[in-house]
Amino acid sequence: MTHNIAILGASGYTGAELIRLIAGHSSMQIKALGANSKAGQTIAEVFPHLRHMDLPALVTIDEIDFSQIDLCFCALPHKTSQEVIANLPQDLKIVDLSADFRLRDPEAYAKWYGNPHAALDQQEEAVYGLTEFYREEIKSARLVAGTGCNAATGQFALRPLIEKGVIDLDDIILDLKCAVSGAGRSLKENLLHAELSEGYHAYALGGTHRHLGEFDQEFSAIAGRPVKVQFTPHLLPANRGILATVYVKGEAQNIHQTLADAYDAEPFIEVLPFGEAPSTRHVRGSNFCHIGVVADRIEGRAIVVAALDNLTKGSSGQALQNANLMLGIDEVEGLMMAPLFP
Repeated sequence: MTHNIAILGASGYTGAELIRLIAGHSSMQIKALGANSKAGQTIAEVFPHLRHMDLPALVTIDEIDFSQIDLCFCALPHKTSQEVIANLPQDLKIVDLSADFRLRDPEAYAKWYGNPHAALDQQEEAVYGLTEFYREEIKSARLVAGTGCNAATGQFALRPLIEKGVIDLDDIILDLKCAVSGAGRSLKENLLHAELSEGYHAYALGGTHRHLGEFDQEFSAIAGRPVKVQFTPHLLPANRGILATVYVKGEAQNIHQTLADAYDAEPFIEVLPFGEAPSTRHVRGSNFCHIGVVADRIEGRAIVVAALDNLTKGSSGQALQNANLMLGIDEVEGLMMAPLFP
């Protein structure tokens, strides 16, 4: 059976990544590509690297006939997504890649995103889209909220450790580096080549990064009490990749074994041998996340390092993984491509 797919926000990085991934999918066909700012253009004009594909022209969202669509990916900007989704057919399956439905508490959303939520009914029904931990809920969901790419990376490193109680919950430092595509495709002065290249800097210091809302929500729910991590993101002069270095208090071998056991049956999470650390270049262009554990020189402390591709496992690959579950397709379909190297 072939499922008809629409992608809204198809002219952005995550939209292009969805197109690339669905091209290798045996059970999905792209029937509509929405991109209001690029409506009327072909995909070859917007993304020349996809010109070999037989795809519909880009149209406005209002021009799409959703009665012919089985599942819709929304790769729209934050705030825009909730306004669009509120007006889509109520029986349409949706995977949202924005931040609009990640936080369950409307007050938490308003705190981190600076405006009240405009689609509270949809927010209430949305399932958090970290596939490995919400698999059963995702299978029966109508609306799935994709995680933040930074939030996914940190959670893969920490969720099993918090659940099993093998680390000190009041002593977690998360130092994260993200490539520039995580900021989207919109023109921004600080992302110009001359502003970004040959440099490396921290941003959103002191607990102001929006993905902290996801960490607070998810880690506190697992622990059954408030858990607040110390989190500092950094912007890398690279196109793809996230590397999270997590400093925790706990026995390193036990931490490694806990992660290895937790992810033993997971097709996309690879726990490296004890003492090895991953690299973003070994997961680039793939839906894999690599995790390593190294003992710190200070007794009773460990370093956990997680690496993934922010556009694939951190966003569009995760979205396709969720869509497969929602449509009753093998979860790994279209996602088992090897990483790009070099």
